[in-house]
Amino acid sequence: MSNSALHPKVVEVLHRLDVKYKVLECDPDFADTAVFCKQYGYLEEAAANAIIVASRHDPVVYACCSVLATTKLDVNRKVKEIMDVRKVSFASADKTLELTGMMIGGVTPFALPEIPYYIDAKVMEQTEVIIGGGNRSSKLVVEPAELLKIPGARVIEGLAVAKAPV
Repeated sequence: MSNSALHPKVVEVLHRLDVKYKVLECDPDFADTAVFCKQYGYLEEAAANAIIVASRHDPVVYACCSVLATTKLDVNRKVKEIMDVRKVSFASADKTLELTGMMIGGVTPFALPEIPYYIDAKVMEQTEVIIGGGNRSSKLVVEPAELLKIPGARVIEGLAVAKAPV
């Protein structure tokens, strides 16, 4: 697929960082990870969510965390610990859009504002991962090592925990 599905800022960052990637186009109605995987036949183990989190007290501090779709971000313990804040929560859809210029379901760690970027160690164990493309009409497929090209990216053991069985 072509770069035309990607936001120009994302393309610029991918090229500047010399990231090797493939583009998957998708219907914006199917951009949320679980729905995307089901609709297009991908395993959730191969998908990583980029989640914006925010401290709850002024001054508000933000970070982006990437975790596999089969796990959940340990926001109450691990994220709070590495951000060194008392309370942290998921940023709202409006705040995510305001901060990143990206809608939930399309957030990519490439082209973020200057905020910390944390990657769960389980993401790094994958051969390749599907991540947001910066909008709800595209996804990127990258080898996890490509995420480490993002300035300041840190791999964190235990950033995510297993989801409870449904």
